[in-house]
Amino acid sequence: MAGKKKSKKTRESHPTRPTKPISRLLRLPKGPVNLAKLDTAATPGYPGVGKADAPALTQALAPELSDLQERLYANGRSEPERAPRLLVVLQGMDTSGKGGVIRHAMGLVDPQGIQLTSFKVPTEEERKHHYLWRIRKALPNPGMIGIFDRSQYEDVLVVRVEQLVPVSEWNRRYDEINAFEREVADSGTTIIKCFLHVSFAEQKQRLADRLASPAKYWKYNPKDVDARAKWPAYQEAYTDALERCNTDHAPWFVIPADRKWYRNWAVAQLVREHLIGLNLSWPDATFDVAAEKTRVAKS
Repeated sequence: MAGKKKSKKTRESHPTRPTKPISRLLRLPKGPVNLAKLDTAATPGYPGVGKADAPALTQALAPELSDLQERLYANGRSEPERAPRLLVVLQGMDTSGKGGVIRHAMGLVDPQGIQLTSFKVPTEEERKHHYLWRIRKALPNPGMIGIFDRSQYEDVLVVRVEQLVPVSEWNRRYDEINAFEREVADSGTTIIKCFLHVSFAEQKQRLADRLASPAKYWKYNPKDVDARAKWPAYQEAYTDALERCNTDHAPWFVIPADRKWYRNWAVAQLVREHLIGLNLSWPDATFDVAAEKTRVAKS
């Protein structure tokens, strides 16, 4: 007896593209922000059925991302004075997955085209300058994708919660950051600001996981528990940063981060969509192609 014909749904694989543009689904609307109402375990736009699909769906982005990044890089080499740049800003509480995004999402492209900067506690040299001095120094070169692991927002987050400067000082920094980001965007840099939104419960689980295996001890920092004790203050600080620095030239994207597999896929999709938006073509040859073909053939 012939077997039953499989349904179209089971015969075909899941689509690899989001159900709607991720840049639309994850963009934070302007206006008041209530972090408690933003689901940290949501999966908006995800075309698969869950975690099992994630590795294949994320890896499926690699060929197109690689091509798009190479176009960007090629334009930077060919016409550096006109070539665009891309800047991916990763912010989030400890364990939200900044490192994971860098490895699994940004790891899909050629590392030669990446400029990664991790902003730690300011050095003595950096403290001698305006807080944006070290940020300016790290901006991506023409044709490059810059990645900020933490960013200028540390100066309205940690600095605020730990009371390192007066309220009047950190309060005026929101406008300074907006003006700075406007300047950066006007210079040809597309800014993708990602807030990796992790829950209080998930953070606790991830910290516990780091203590459960000697292979993860290196990831654990006792200071993370100190910061965890100030969770409400950090949530308030993030709320203000998201509300007051959510502009058209540098909008915030809120990435649900409780599901690592979704977080990584979503950021990779965001980068893909923004690279497509640059509408880059391959640089024209600066030499006589036909003549060079003849020369190579005769060589």
